[in-house]
Amino acid sequence: MDVAQHVNPALLAVAAGVSNFMGGLAITSRKSWNKTALSSCLAIGAGFILALSVIKLIPLSFEYSPRAALFMLAGYFLVHFAEHGISPHFHFGEEVHAEALVHPSAGWAAFAGLAIHSLLDGITMASGFAIDFSLGLVIFVALLLHKIPEGFTIATVFLASGRSRRLALLAAGLLGLFTILGYSLLFGLKQHIAVFLPLSAGATLYVAASDLIPAVNEERGLRMSFCVLVGICLFYAADRIAAGF
Repeated sequence: MDVAQHVNPALLAVAAGVSNFMGGLAITSRKSWNKTALSSCLAIGAGFILALSVIKLIPLSFEYSPRAALFMLAGYFLVHFAEHGISPHFHFGEEVHAEALVHPSAGWAAFAGLAIHSLLDGITMASGFAIDFSLGLVIFVALLLHKIPEGFTIATVFLASGRSRRLALLAAGLLGLFTILGYSLLFGLKQHIAVFLPLSAGATLYVAASDLIPAVNEERGLRMSFCVLVGICLFYAADRIAAGF
């Protein structure tokens, strides 16, 4: 069966967006969260997304654009600016330092940074599907692995800022809408891939190397390194399976 003829990529983009909401729901629907499980999820996501960036997106970017390095650097810096310029209190994963986010505006500052990030997530996914269905499918898996922690992040930052659980959940859902918007803006516009693919590669590399890996490194032990390796192996398996589609 040709899966590409039976799966609508737009529905996968919606599913990726919904995963933001699910992450927020997990935080707002219970009083506490198992931090061991969360850190393991972050480590697996770090390995998967790092492998995706280095093995797939970066080499493909150089195939499509002679200026790929410049656009990748721009994508990397854009997410850095969004997270640490617009939102200086940003932390990936579950925010547990409530004292750092007592000001009511902190939640919206974090949302502004993650909204740009989510927009680039959608562009990344659309770029993949515009090139090849199997690549888009692998990127979709990668998004699922890190968008749930994004939902954790925005929901807990909002709660730490004194906002209601309802508003925290709404913020997580809106991030999902930005992902879908990013997908909608690019899909079908192949003439722009030479710009957006390396831009997305740089943004994705930032998520893995500057957001997830530092969070993983805060917890010592073989378990975290093993989880990163699991993420890398998961990417390889997903890539091989998707290539058969």
